[in-house]
Amino acid sequence: MSIKHPIISVTGSSGAGTSTVKDTFDQIFHREQVTAVSIEGDAFHRYNRADMKEQLEKRLAAGDHSFSHFSYNANELVELERVFREYGETGSGRTRTYVHNDDEAALHGVPSGNFTEWKSFDPDSDLLFYEGLHGAVKNDEVDLPALADVKIGVVPVVNLEWIQKIHRDKNQRGYTTEAVTDVILRRMDAYVNCIMPQFSQTDINFQRVPIVDTSNPMVARWIPTPDESLVVIRFSDPDGIDFRYLLSMIHDSFMSRANSIVIPGGKMDLAMQLIFTPLVHRMVSESKRA
Repeated sequence: MSIKHPIISVTGSSGAGTSTVKDTFDQIFHREQVTAVSIEGDAFHRYNRADMKEQLEKRLAAGDHSFSHFSYNANELVELERVFREYGETGSGRTRTYVHNDDEAALHGVPSGNFTEWKSFDPDSDLLFYEGLHGAVKNDEVDLPALADVKIGVVPVVNLEWIQKIHRDKNQRGYTTEAVTDVILRRMDAYVNCIMPQFSQTDINFQRVPIVDTSNPMVARWIPTPDESLVVIRFSDPDGIDFRYLLSMIHDSFMSRANSIVIPGGKMDLAMQLIFTPLVHRMVSESKRA
């Protein structure tokens, strides 16, 4: 952790909705005139698309059906930790971009499925913002939670997460339902062993719970809307959280435990604005005084 160069880390699995949280933070950064360096977890994958396909084939042939992008050893987590540490100490670091599709390829001048070159951060930033799969990993090799000042988990119930992933990968990446289903099944071992443990390391978790039938996500025609959902917000340390203020500002909300508030799904952005804006303001103010 670093008062001078704070780090916010948002973590969640593929299809969880971390990009929605990033959009909200981008709004806050713009409104509060905060200069943030943003890095994506995909930038720290170990393999490009072709090499990952080759690795998968090798491991499947050897009887390993659990290897996926969720796996620790499919990612450069030591490099990610180095970036977190360097930024916290000096405010500098580097990142790159993983190019997902042809539109991004045209933007970056790199073929789809490959990485751009590493590039140093712009100087004089106020904070570092990470969004991806592994922002709160703590294992024998790395300890990212110790380096991030605020850790946020995005954790929809698993059927909803699968629906969101299926729709995103089919509509944005051209995958078939069968192909996405295969990816989901292959990732289950690493989901349990690499993704889930992070949510015990986060400071705040947002878990969206649909209130409509999602019993068979593989055939769901549409993603449940925010108004068809509730969101459970859990604070690891409720000390200093003004729950009375949140309850007064977010209509139809209630507390389910001493550290948890439940809100209508359509109020998630409002809740994040209310929670994160003073948090960002405090971090930046303390940074400038340090």
